[in-house]
Amino acid sequence: ATLDDVKAAGQLKCGINTGLPGFAFTDDKGNWTGFDVAYCRALAAAVLGDPGKVKYVNLTGKNRFPALASGEIDVLSRNTTWTFSRDVDLGFTFIGVSYYDGQGFIGRTALGVKSAKELDGASICIQTGTTTELNLADFFRVNKIKYEPVPIETNEEARKGYEAERCDVYTTDASGLAATKSTFSDASKHMVFPEIISKEPLGPLVRQGDDQWADIARWTLNALINAEELGVTQANVTSMANKGNNPEINRMLGSEGSLGEMLGLSKTWAVAAIKAGGNYAEIFERYLGKNTALGLARGQNALYKDGGILYAPPMR
Repeated sequence: ATLDDVKAAGQLKCGINTGLPGFAFTDDKGNWTGFDVAYCRALAAAVLGDPGKVKYVNLTGKNRFPALASGEIDVLSRNTTWTFSRDVDLGFTFIGVSYYDGQGFIGRTALGVKSAKELDGASICIQTGTTTELNLADFFRVNKIKYEPVPIETNEEARKGYEAERCDVYTTDASGLAATKSTFSDASKHMVFPEIISKEPLGPLVRQGDDQWADIARWTLNALINAEELGVTQANVTSMANKGNNPEINRMLGSEGSLGEMLGLSKTWAVAAIKAGGNYAEIFERYLGKNTALGLARGQNALYKDGGILYAPPMR
C-alpha cells in the first residue's frame, strides 16, 4: 500500500544523510543534491512523474531505522550497509547495491603512522548506530591492539571532532573518508591508511511486507544501471523511447511489453527515472567522479563488462 500512500500524498518521503559531500548535500540555492539524493529523484519520477516531488528527511545513523520502520519515510537512501541483521532482524528489504564500499581510516600525517595496524592505543572518532562500530572492534580484536572510541552522532560532528583533534583517527566508509578529506583546508596533512577492513555494500532500503513497493524501488535502481550498460542517457532517453531495434531497451522504456503495468506504474516509468538525472554513470560522475572534489574512480563500481562488479538483472 506504500504506492497508494505516495500517490495520495503527491510526494515521496525519502530519508537521506544529514550532510555528506557527494552523497547528500545542499547546493548554492539550498536544494538537496548528491548521489543518494539522485536516487530519490529517480524514484519520485518513476512513481509520480516528477523528480521534484520529494520530501527529504535528514537522518542520522541512529534514527534512520526507526524513521523507516515507523513510516516517517517511504524509502531510505542514506549510505546504509546491507547486512544480515538489518535485513532479517530489523525487518527491512534492501533493494540492491548502489555503491560498493569498505571501511577505512584517516589520520594526520604528523602521527607518523603508515598503517591502521600501528594504531595501538589511538583515539578513534566513530559514528554511533553504524556498522563501523562493530567492524572497528573486530579489527582491533583480531590484531590484538587497543583503542579509545570517541563516539560521534553525525559525519559533520565526526569531521569537526577530528579536525579539533578530539581523536587521532577517524574511521568510516572509504567514500565517506574521501568526502571528509575534500572539506579540509590542507588535505596534504592527512592520509587515508591502506587498509580496507570490511565489505560495505551500500544501497536503498524499504520496509518488509510490501513486495510491490520493494519491486518498484528495486527496478528503478536496476533501470539506472541497465541504462548505462545499454547506452541510454538523460539526453537520448526520449528519442530512444521511440521503438528501436534493441528489444531490451524497448521493454525498459515502454515501447514494447508491459513492465510498467506489472509494477503498477505508467509505461514510461523508466524514461522518467532516467530523465530525472541520467543513468548510473552520469550520476556517479556528476557527484563522486574524478572531476569532483571527491575524485573517486569507478573501481569496483564500474560495470561488470568494464572490470567492476556492478550488475543489474535484465529487463525482461
